[in-house]
Amino acid sequence: MPLVAHNPLPTFERLRSEGQTVLEPERAAHQDIRALHVGLLNMMPDAALAATERQFYRLVGESNPIAQFYMHPFTLRQLPRGASAQRHVEEFYESFEQLREAGLDALIITGANVSHPDLAQEQFWEPLIEVIDWAMENVTSVLCSCLATHAVLQFHHGQKRRPLGFKRWGVYPHRVVDRSHPLVNDVNTLFDVPHSRFNDISRAQFEQAGLHVLAESDEAGVHLAVSNDGFRVVYFQGHPEYDTVSLLKEYKREVMRFARWQREDYAPFPDQYFGAQARAILDEYRGRLLSARDRGAEIPEFPEQMISHQLNNTWHDTAEAIVGNWIGKVYQVTSSDRRVPFMDGVDPSDPLGLRG
Repeated sequence: MPLVAHNPLPTFERLRSEGQTVLEPERAAHQDIRALHVGLLNMMPDAALAATERQFYRLVGESNPIAQFYMHPFTLRQLPRGASAQRHVEEFYESFEQLREAGLDALIITGANVSHPDLAQEQFWEPLIEVIDWAMENVTSVLCSCLATHAVLQFHHGQKRRPLGFKRWGVYPHRVVDRSHPLVNDVNTLFDVPHSRFNDISRAQFEQAGLHVLAESDEAGVHLAVSNDGFRVVYFQGHPEYDTVSLLKEYKREVMRFARWQREDYAPFPDQYFGAQARAILDEYRGRLLSARDRGAEIPEFPEQMISHQLNNTWHDTAEAIVGNWIGKVYQVTSSDRRVPFMDGVDPSDPLGLRG
C-alpha cells in the first residue's frame, strides 16, 4: 500500500503533504511486507513531467494490495528537454538499461506530444518500441496511457490511429461493457473520464486487433481495453490520472497561446468540465483579454484561482479502483523474484485463469 521514497524525488514530499503514506527506505526494510517494483516511462513534455509523476504515483500508492511500491521513473533520451527538466531527469530518473537489468513487476507508459501524423516518424519511435518489446517478454503487465496505447496498436496490431479533425477535450461519461472482468470489479457501471487528444482508435480497430473492450463512451469512444489474455496489456485512451485542475491548466495554456499570437482561434471550453459560474468568469476574462490584445496593452492575469475551487472531480475514485484491481492482479501473479514474471503453474497466456 505505501510508496517507498527510495530516492529524493520531490514527488514523494508532495504526496506526503497530501496525506499519502510514503515510507523511508530504512523503515520499509523492517516491514514484513512484500515489495512491488513498478516502472514509469514518462514521455510527457517538460511542463507536465512532474505532474504526470505525481498523478501515476498517487494512483499506485492508493491501490489496495498490502505491498510496498518502489516506483522507477525513466524516460527516452530522444525526447527534447529543456535545461530544468533535463536536470530533473538526470538527478531523479533511472535509465532503461538499469531497469532492464534489474527487472520490473509492472510498467506504466505515459502519453507524449508528437509532431508527425505517423507515429513511426517520431524520433522516439524506435526506442519506445524497444521498451515495449522488452516489457512484453519480461514484465507481468503493461499499462499504456493515451499515445502509448496508439503506439502499441500501430506496432503490434497494425491499427493506426485516425485524426478526429478536432480536439476531443473534456470529461465524458463511460459505461462498463463487460462487468465480469476483474479489472472492473466493484467499479461503478457508469463513470467519467477526462480525454485530451486529436486522434482516435475506434472500437472496430480494437476488436480487429483481437483486444477486449471493457469501458467506452458514446461521445468519446473506447477508454479501457485489455489484451486477449485479459491482463498482459491494459489500454487507456483517456486520462483517468488527471488532477482536478489538469484540464483547467490545459485551457489556460491554450488561451495564453492565443494571447501571444501563437494560436489563431480562442480556445473553446473543454466539454462538460466548467460549470455555469466558471464559464461566466471565463467569458468575462475573454472580453478583457481581447480588448487588451487589440490595444497592445498588458494581458490581464488569468483567473485560475477563481475557477479552480469550483471544479469537481468525477473520475478519480474509479481510476483508483481500476488501477487498484490492476496492481492487485500483478501482486497475485508475480513471483517473489521479479526477474521471473510468472509463478510456477500459472499460464502466461492466461494469468488470471479467465479461460477457466
